[in-house]
Amino acid sequence: MIEDAEVKVGGFTFKGWYIAAALPILGSLSGGIYYGYDTLQRFYAVESGIETVVKKSGSFDSKAGELSSRIQTLEQAVQDNDVRGLNTRLSTISTQMQTILEQQKDLLDLRSQVERSTGITDSLDNKLDKYQTEIDDIWKAYDSLVDNPLN
Repeated sequence: MIEDAEVKVGGFTFKGWYIAAALPILGSLSGGIYYGYDTLQRFYAVESGIETVVKKSGSFDSKAGELSSRIQTLEQAVQDNDVRGLNTRLSTISTQMQTILEQQKDLLDLRSQVERSTGITDSLDNKLDKYQTEIDDIWKAYDSLVDNPLN
């Protein structure tokens, strides 16, 4: 059947078995051409991507240089401030603060004792003033008796 079929195109006559043999070959060729074209397009896309990466890597290098200088500055600041020695300094300061708080507590206790003593002294001063006034009155009375014994 297919051997008897013929196709006439543009003055050419093609027999059925030629067409049957040519179709797989033409399909393979067209698939190969498409695959080659697609591969080539992917290659061009990768190539342009590489160019973009190379262009941007220059800015990354400058940023990396800036970052490196900032890191060095931070390291220098850490060394200058002796961050490793801060723990001992903090413990010393903590001990000093505890000592200061204890001394402050003692001073507050002394202050309250001084205030109580001041109160006692003031009351004694008032009593002594009263006694002094009474003694002065007694001496005045004695002096007046001595000056005029008949009164």
